Amino acid sequence: MFSAFEQSSSLLPQRRNWLRSGAGLAVAATSWPSRLLGRTDLSRPREQSAGSAKSCILIYLLGGPPHLDMFDLKPEAPQEVRGPFSPIATNVPGIEICELLPQLARVTDKLALVRSVSHPNSNHTPMIYYTLTGRPTAQPLLDNDIRPPQRSDFPHLGSVLAKFKPATNSLPGYISLPELAIRSSTQGEFKRARSPLRGGNAGFLGPKFDPLSVNGEPGTREAIPALALPHGVSADRLESRAMLLSLLDHPARGSASRAMQDMQAQAVLLTGAANRGTLPAFSLDNEPAELRDRYGRHRFGQTMLLARRLAEAGVPMISIHFNEMTVCDGWDTHSKNFDALKSELLPMVDQSLSALLADLDQRGRLDETLVVCLGEFGRTPKINGNAGRDHWGDCGSALLAGGGIHGGQVLGASDSIGAYPISDRVDPVDIHATMYHCLGLDPERKIYDELQRPWEISTGRVLTRLL
Repeated sequence: MFSAFEQSSSLLPQRRNWLRSGAGLAVAATSWPSRLLGRTDLSRPREQSAGSAKSCILIYLLGGPPHLDMFDLKPEAPQEVRGPFSPIATNVPGIEICELLPQLARVTDKLALVRSVSHPNSNHTPMIYYTLTGRPTAQPLLDNDIRPPQRSDFPHLGSVLAKFKPATNSLPGYISLPELAIRSSTQGEFKRARSPLRGGNAGFLGPKFDPLSVNGEPGTREAIPALALPHGVSADRLESRAMLLSLLDHPARGSASRAMQDMQAQAVLLTGAANRGTLPAFSLDNEPAELRDRYGRHRFGQTMLLARRLAEAGVPMISIHFNEMTVCDGWDTHSKNFDALKSELLPMVDQSLSALLADLDQRGRLDETLVVCLGEFGRTPKINGNAGRDHWGDCGSALLAGGGIHGGQVLGASDSIGAYPISDRVDPVDIHATMYHCLGLDPERKIYDELQRPWEISTGRVLTRLL
């Protein structure tokens, strides 16, 4: 389980953190080898062109989704492995998924499943960092690294995308729904205090590419606490202050000063628009009631609908961090795994993810919107004494759709109990490389840390069989 810890916060520090200029030395990270023993070469020759997807919606199931109870059921395995759920047929002959995902079963022709995601680490925080940045932490065996995000961190996928494919309007290039954070638990009482995790921001790319976090209720005026005005300050007064500040700061000296002024200008623009109610991309008011019902009138469902709107508005990366449950600590189902899956987790994923795929398809936007759903790892084949499954990095599943992904297929296979891949082993960095490729970026493209050291944006291979 996640460690119990809290971090106090207020609106003002959130605003300052979003704008704060980073400092410190760049990370001296090392990358895992891009080719591991036994992995099939699925890479695309470099001379072939990249994809043309415009946006990515990343659905991150924080805590570790149980692949054996979702996309890779083993009905012939012993009872202590297979659990109580049965597989059902999908609309693609030969592909079966969990019976609690009937709506996804009807749109399986639009998605691809990877059943052989594997990495030799089963600890939360290092694997969250790795699956979102593509680099290992300095302490890969530390399960709960409670240090806040560092400017020396390797950047989140969304921050890289925001750098090379900025939004086509005044919106940020990377929006997080909500920020990457965990909810800690103590003695069965789940707390609402959220503690930010490393791997969710821009790291050494600087605060310009940090995410704008929508931490409030999706579709409401209070959805973005970071853009809340101080008490007694109107949007007009804020803009007057900003104008005065620009006069005092002009002319800017140095690229860092200019970058800070650009960030301040964007912050003022967004804050004023948010408090006037003139950020239509963040509003759900004009969405038909029937469509909002289809996505689900719960936080996850409305967040998925908001993600679709932001993608349409030209935001390159929208990252959804799904960890808002009551039966378990999100997807960290060490106990009551099957109760949580049946009552909360799988019905929400089934309803909202199938609605997103169908909605994008009906609007003619599925080909230009890449949808990726994964977590930091899978969960153990053997059910523990608390009717739960524990951490398991050696095997897991991921789902990809749209954005150039060929639907109706499965890549890779696990053994008879879902413990290890037996074909087409896929490292999380291979999914990153595939995402970048679909979005028009060469995975070998370089970014530079604060010491001007070059880093490839991904050390993985493009999974061409998915394309």
